[in-house]
Amino acid sequence: MTPIICGVDVSSKKLDARVGREGRFARFDNNPEGVAALAGFCREQGVALVVMEATGGYEKKPFALLWSHGVKAALVNPRSVRRFAEAMGRLEKTDRIDSGMIAWFAESKGVEPTPPATEIQGRLAALVVRLSQLTDLKTAQNNQRRLVEDPTVRKGFDGLMLLITRQMRALERHIVELIDSDPLWSRLNQAFRSIKGVADRTVARIMAQLPEIGMLSGKIISKLVGLAPIARDSGKTTGKRAVRGGRSGVRATLYVIALGVCRFDPDFAAFRDRLVAAGKPPKVVRAALAHKLLVRLNAKAREVRMSLAHAV
Repeated sequence: MTPIICGVDVSSKKLDARVGREGRFARFDNNPEGVAALAGFCREQGVALVVMEATGGYEKKPFALLWSHGVKAALVNPRSVRRFAEAMGRLEKTDRIDSGMIAWFAESKGVEPTPPATEIQGRLAALVVRLSQLTDLKTAQNNQRRLVEDPTVRKGFDGLMLLITRQMRALERHIVELIDSDPLWSRLNQAFRSIKGVADRTVARIMAQLPEIGMLSGKIISKLVGLAPIARDSGKTTGKRAVRGGRSGVRATLYVIALGVCRFDPDFAAFRDRLVAAGKPPKVVRAALAHKLLVRLNAKAREVRMSLAHAV
């Protein structure tokens, strides 16, 4: 029996819900009271899963609140839903149509519930995001400062850079404390850093953005991150395989760190040299190294999880 799915189109103020592709439609406020009413609506309609698009962050609170009300929920890629709608010939866009399309897409795709991150996982993610923002800001300010000659303006830059640096150091301390406070994360930190070239910040980003590491196979985790080459074959034509999609933040981190690991790990260096000698383009080499690093990190994480499970 196909489970009943409720698609929810989320905006900053409203939650537009539709049961199935053409079922009952209702609108709720995007606040705790509105989410409670949505949960009641779903129970009345026998809904097994609520699905909403991951758009702009407005979905985060209602998503978590639905789980707290005992209603299973999942997030889907809005671009995938839009392409699905176009493939089905649904070019119109209204709140009623969009929520129905989300439900139809989820039913066709076989979307599964995705429990929200734990409180500690959410805190780590927030700290890592803020640290990344400050890192980008510091780089931008430093680049601008080099073009300034006026001493007064340069002094203003120096003060701002000092403030940013202090905040970054405070965030780094909080991240280390948070990782050390969790038995699993502490063990994962030790395992990941056993690979020379993998530093604290790398570990924190992976834990924050890829909590599934160690729970999936190397092939599946590669697809999740977007480092699994996608086939483009048709008939007698064999197209070039490229990587795309997935979690771009994790992928960008792995790109940078994998190149650093090559300086310390002979296996990685030899792998890179073979690819270069074979005439592979730099982007292909970079993606291959990142994929190799991800598979190794995933294997180490799996060993840690298994050892902790056996110890319980």
